[in-house]
Amino acid sequence: MSVEDAGAAAVNPISRLVKSYPMELILLVLILFLVATAPGFASLGNILNVLRTVAMLGIIAFGMTAVIISGEIDLSVGAGVALAGCIVAWFAETLSGRLGGAAAVTIGFLVAIGVGFALGVFTGKCRQLYRVPTFITTLALFTTLRGVANLITGGFPLSNLPSGFGFFGGGYLLGIPFPVYIFAATFVLMHFLMKFTSFGRSVYAVGGNLEAARLSGIDVWRVKSLTLGLTGVLTAISGTLIASQIGSGIGTTATGMELDVIAAVIIGGTSLMGGTGRIWGTLVGVIFLGCIANGMTLLNVSEYWQYVVRGAIILGAVLLNQLLEKVR
Repeated sequence: MSVEDAGAAAVNPISRLVKSYPMELILLVLILFLVATAPGFASLGNILNVLRTVAMLGIIAFGMTAVIISGEIDLSVGAGVALAGCIVAWFAETLSGRLGGAAAVTIGFLVAIGVGFALGVFTGKCRQLYRVPTFITTLALFTTLRGVANLITGGFPLSNLPSGFGFFGGGYLLGIPFPVYIFAATFVLMHFLMKFTSFGRSVYAVGGNLEAARLSGIDVWRVKSLTLGLTGVLTAISGTLIASQIGSGIGTTATGMELDVIAAVIIGGTSLMGGTGRIWGTLVGVIFLGCIANGMTLLNVSEYWQYVVRGAIILGAVLLNQLLEKVR
């Protein structure tokens, strides 16, 4: 073997690694940098705090990944989080005296999940029957759901909640924040759904080429509606956890969260054009955003500069993914 061939053999594995796992490597570099520079970043308490913070975001982001892979988008998830929290809090306040706290919260949670699923399917049906882009429908819902949440609360926090309700968003199980278990379970279920089931393969097919998927016998609109409905369910779960964590239902909760959710999905390598993406990549994107936010806070970076950095990171991730697509 010549010297050139030997050099190429040594470089190729590294090149393949960089092309296949760019964000994983960037995340590793980021973590090492923050461990070295940010006071307390590597402490157990801070790690658990980061995991609790990203859990609420990641639960929705896993569902959003499927939506974007299918060729659609949902801009209403932040408002959906607020609405779900307000629904659960309203039922808890209204029915606890008659049914008990646990039953009231359970009913509110089931109603919130049902509303979330129905809104997702509604968005899909508007796309199917009237060709209204999901961007427009969910943008309208973004405003409407905020209004409904504030109507439910009367503009004031609903904080008369059962004492045990706070465990779901703020409690610990075996030393780990409870939302992290929901986050991990959602990741496993969504990863399995997208990679090992016929539904997951249909989502990729629909997003990659809708007409070809239709001709192959896939009910493309059913697939799109179900992905949107599933994201609505995950949004309701996250909204309930956030209401539990802050101890109230508030109509202004999760303002701007939809942008962080979409950013995490894009950073994870999912294409906005549809047909391409991984749940694993979204997990990396969620943790990446969590580390960035936490690290800048520990380094006392100005809140204004944090917005600048996050915006630059999102743009950089998109450009990086586009570049890698060309060289693969």
